[in-house]
Amino acid sequence: MPIYTLGPDDGTLSVRTARAGSVAKAGHDLLIHVTAWSATLDLGDAPSLAVDADATSLRVREGKGGMMALDDGDKTNIQQTIDDEVLRKRDISFRSTSVAAEGDALGVAGDLTLAGTTKPLTFDLALADGRVTGSVVVKQTDWGMKPFSALFGALKVADEVRVEVDAALPG
Repeated sequence: MPIYTLGPDDGTLSVRTARAGSVAKAGHDLLIHVTAWSATLDLGDAPSLAVDADATSLRVREGKGGMMALDDGDKTNIQQTIDDEVLRKRDISFRSTSVAAEGDALGVAGDLTLAGTTKPLTFDLALADGRVTGSVVVKQTDWGMKPFSALFGALKVADEVRVEVDAALPG
């Protein structure tokens, strides 16, 4: 079975945030792409998955909702806040401890290191039509992260963010 090496040229690794708080309608639900990442998916006799992401490579691609559309300055400010206050420029990594194949699906369990804290995480990936896709919800506070808030907490990013992958498997 093959070993696949994936990165931004093969697809997207993204984070979706939602807004919360009493003035949530003023904020935006964000789509953020990780622009510097690599993954190795080994589907051989001892299947494994390793992912590394540069925490400073997150770029806001879209902001839905809000009282006003996000402009380039807003996106830059959000990226700066992620770097300085949320992830604090600490790289992100995942190392599987087990990968179980069932048809076109993979059940993955392993350790996610985020903002300097390592905790177990499980998720499913689908392998179909030459692509690998999947998503997992990560609760920021489980990794010791404080979700961003503004206006004395009346506007904040929801604790749970969705991490998604959609990439072509190199032929």
